[in-house]
Amino acid sequence: MSAIEVESLYKVFGKGAKNAVKDLSTGIHRGELQNKKVTAAVIDATFTVEDAEIFVVMGLSGSGKSTLLRMLNGLLPPTDGSIRIGDAELGDLKGKALRELRQQRLSMVFQHFALLPHRSVLDNVAFGLEIRGLTKEERREKAREAVEMVGLSGWEDKLPAQLSGGMQQRVGLARALAADTDILLMDEAFSALDPLIRQEMQDQLLELQKSLGKTIVFITHDLNEAMKIGDRIAIMRDGRVIQIGTAEDILLRPADEYVSEFIADVDRSRVLTAESIMEPAKLADTGEFATVGADTPVTELFEPAASSDDPLVVVGKDDDAIGMITQQRILESLTTDDAGEERSPEA
Repeated sequence: MSAIEVESLYKVFGKGAKNAVKDLSTGIHRGELQNKKVTAAVIDATFTVEDAEIFVVMGLSGSGKSTLLRMLNGLLPPTDGSIRIGDAELGDLKGKALRELRQQRLSMVFQHFALLPHRSVLDNVAFGLEIRGLTKEERREKAREAVEMVGLSGWEDKLPAQLSGGMQQRVGLARALAADTDILLMDEAFSALDPLIRQEMQDQLLELQKSLGKTIVFITHDLNEAMKIGDRIAIMRDGRVIQIGTAEDILLRPADEYVSEFIADVDRSRVLTAESIMEPAKLADTGEFATVGADTPVTELFEPAASSDDPLVVVGKDDDAIGMITQQRILESLTTDDAGEERSPEA
């Protein structure tokens, strides 16, 4: 069973929403709705999020990504479709049952920190546990553990106003971790931070994920951020999910012209690996060839490729040859897509 299962999900605001769903299900664009008093925010979204996966939902402003997240935590009811959190159908939960699911299985990290200004770092981190009714000793112990996880030990008694923006976001992340839920929902969590601090937070999230193995749904409008942290990425446009795949899938096999244009400025060398650009091949003996691991970044292939006229042999986990790469293929991977369309080297 997947951690989250979404099927044929719609969110339409306004009178006549149900009729609008029928129109949208035929494939028409939301701008063509006959009833102009409705707004279609999410249209026919279907996907799963697996346990311990970082699933990134990205798109430009107005694409529907934040509305989708609010439906995942029950803040907005779907107009149509299904959301399952584990074995629970979200649409069937009301009142106390819905609140308990949010408290016990879902945690949120917000874009603008959402800290209580009159509470200390430790008490902010413990706030969700207080709502759940844990004793003061229990919640402060869990809060201290979470504060240590995010590197804020020694700052427990400070107020939010005494912290930098990056530190405040660490408090928000610690509060979500202290709740010890299986699923984290992160809504543009790092977008308000300066670029350097943002990169540090991305790195910290990936480090924490190695040890904690949370299921994370991460909303962003930044494609480079999505490519860096996402196990899989869902790209939204005008309310619809138009492609889901790994960063490599999307770079090498964009679903349409919109995605191709969207990824044009991505630093492909930071995403692609030897396995993603190799030509499949099997060799009985690899002794006379230089070998590289399947997960070797493209940027690390230039030197071994230049040292010989022979192709590089790509080896898997068992040191079996699984493919070959020529110098020409390395250059093509950074300057063309699979359709052969030329890209500038800077792209």
